[in-house]
Amino acid sequence: MDQHELRKRCASLTTAHLADACVRARVPVRCGPAGLSAVEPGGRLAGRVLPARHVGSVDVFLEAFENAAPGDILVVDNDGRLDEACVGDLAVLEARGAGLEGVVIWGLHRDTADIRAIGLPVFSLGAVPTGPLRLDARPGDALESATVGEWTVGRRDVVVGDDDGVLFLPADRAGELVALAETIRDTERRQAERIRAGVSLRDQVRFGAYLARRREDPSLTFRDHLRAVGGAIEE
Repeated sequence: MDQHELRKRCASLTTAHLADACVRARVPVRCGPAGLSAVEPGGRLAGRVLPARHVGSVDVFLEAFENAAPGDILVVDNDGRLDEACVGDLAVLEARGAGLEGVVIWGLHRDTADIRAIGLPVFSLGAVPTGPLRLDARPGDALESATVGEWTVGRRDVVVGDDDGVLFLPADRAGELVALAETIRDTERRQAERIRAGVSLRDQVRFGAYLARRREDPSLTFRDHLRAVGGAIEE
């Protein structure tokens, strides 16, 4: 799936839909940690990962931009540090000028008001006024991968983000996962419409029948029952 198609189809999906699609497809659910959120509420992004491991200087981002493709998302690994900001308004402006669609930071940002005015989606752990006060040795593979929480990602991954956080998907399965997420979205929309029309979710998923079957077979799980009746509320 190319970047344009990914952005177009993800515009009507949530990260929750895509996470549920991963569960259904037996793909590891690689969520960014809780707290990694949009600088501007309502921010959304979807694109290929452009990784960069930060060691104290902005030059690693500038070098990453040299090899960026339109629609990429800069994913910055600053080891989750909470004592310094590693991305400010100039880096975000440069990212926009290089054709990127957003920035994800495993660390902090600064220049919040200016970043919001730029309008490029930025996700981070929060803000602090100070930039880096150190310059560490740069590893040779600083542009090959980035770690975000417990996950290490690179150019073979895509990242999607919204108000629930960020989620990483394998690029070679993105089309399959997006298609699954669309079916989950459509099922949930139909269920929501029926609830508003007065048909309870319990009735829709035949919850009474599930309780009766569980009394006969205690090993029956609600997820097994949902799969049997076509429900999608848990995956």
